[in-house]
Amino acid sequence: MDYTRRLTQALAFVKTSATYEILMTQSTYTATPPEQPRASTGVTGLDDILGGGLPLNHLYLIEGTPGAGKTTLGLQFLRRGVMDGERGLYITLSETATELQTVAASHGWSLEGVEVFELISMEGLSPDAEQSILHPSEVELGETTRGVMAAVERLRPRRVVFDSLSEMRMLAQNPLRYRRQVLALKSFFAARNCTVLMLDDRSASQDDLQLHSIAHGVISLEQSVDQYGPERRHMRVLKMRGISFRGGEHDFNLMMGGLCVYPRLVAAEHRRNFESVIAASGNVDLDQLLGGGLPRGSNTLFTGPSGVGKTTTAIACVKAALDRGERATYYLFDEGLGTLLVRSRALGLGIDEYLDNGQLEIHPLDPAEVSPGQFANMVQSAVEDRKAQTIVIDSLNAYLQAMSGDKHLLLQMHELLTYLNQQQIVTILVLGLHGLVGEMRADVDVSYLSDGLVLFRFFEARGNLLKAISVVKSRTSNHERTIREFRLGPEGVELGEALTDFEGVLSGVPSYKGIIPMLGDAPAVATQA
Repeated sequence: MDYTRRLTQALAFVKTSATYEILMTQSTYTATPPEQPRASTGVTGLDDILGGGLPLNHLYLIEGTPGAGKTTLGLQFLRRGVMDGERGLYITLSETATELQTVAASHGWSLEGVEVFELISMEGLSPDAEQSILHPSEVELGETTRGVMAAVERLRPRRVVFDSLSEMRMLAQNPLRYRRQVLALKSFFAARNCTVLMLDDRSASQDDLQLHSIAHGVISLEQSVDQYGPERRHMRVLKMRGISFRGGEHDFNLMMGGLCVYPRLVAAEHRRNFESVIAASGNVDLDQLLGGGLPRGSNTLFTGPSGVGKTTTAIACVKAALDRGERATYYLFDEGLGTLLVRSRALGLGIDEYLDNGQLEIHPLDPAEVSPGQFANMVQSAVEDRKAQTIVIDSLNAYLQAMSGDKHLLLQMHELLTYLNQQQIVTILVLGLHGLVGEMRADVDVSYLSDGLVLFRFFEARGNLLKAISVVKSRTSNHERTIREFRLGPEGVELGEALTDFEGVLSGVPSYKGIIPMLGDAPAVATQA
């Protein structure tokens, strides 16, 4: 009992002393990690994903199948070091210095300032280098490691690319020996303040998770080939100790000039407050139907069969924005630019002058060549760099072809539309329906993502095939709930009076038998009616 009493008193003293306060201060958790000096990767998009680049003096694993872009990334990393005044060393176990020079030349690069150290030489292939007493792995692995260390000691580089670990794995012939050699190299490089990229072509039968645990960070480069079109490439940061990074898949292209990475768009990073403002569509009747016009910070879906007038209506809304002095960007997936311009001129919606002065940009896109990440990056650049206030995507049908599945389309479209709404952009989406009359369907249902939905349909009246327009929903305004006749004429978009006595609207084959005059009726007929 006496021992228990003395122990209680001692604990009470510690808790009330300055020593206790110091101990609590030292153990306090800090939510913000300390800032670490970074090394730029030489790839702007990748630096953005990593929040500024790679923390210095650590070893990183870059893995991917042959052709994924590992060597190009390594060369960009070293060339950026040269630009920053840092010595670079490329250690190659499988390629020759001449082959690396060829790769660099294909991108228009010079490797001046980068030392290339190749461990394969003519001496290693000579008969004098052969011996039969020891197993080759016991000799060659040690020689390789010593050669790497000697090169580093001689050159004292700040950046090192080791290409590749698959060669060392074959030399080791044993997982334990291989792991020990990698750990030894990691300690060796760290002691000499080197930032190292180790390339691995995934030649192992399964993912080398032990290697993942050794590396300070892991970046995976993937490529996939569809039945049609070019291969699609994307990267993922699997691990990065001590820093926050943007997870998920990020599309990238391997082109002349190196890797071009498109960071995944995260709408939550771009939130801001704004006031609700209505932008006129350029047509008084259409504004009345929409409940005032097109609200900024919202998106409107134009949907209907082919040839009903969705694209022309979108052009009319864009021209109204241009006439107000705003900037606009139009992404054209389906139609040729020449056809669009000719038709616009014929309908009194000429936009040539705005193209010439740069106020309007129209981008004809091939869905087979554009990845979703690249497209999102283009839209973001139009908003933030060009200050575009109106964005048109025509059409979602072709955009769907750039996606790997409906789920990806909806997720990425949700992020893109949320981002545009937060930037107070007027967004117009065009979606074609399969078929002309009768029951029609869409490739994917994105109506729930849209703030407004404008429906275009063909209908029959008095022996003629006419067009109708109606607003099905609007989250931002009290829209008109009528069906109006719609047509395209020399003055552009024209809307008639609200039509009554429609039949078969819900069945998909609407016909009109009312007495309201049509837009094409002669004045005399209208008076008699």
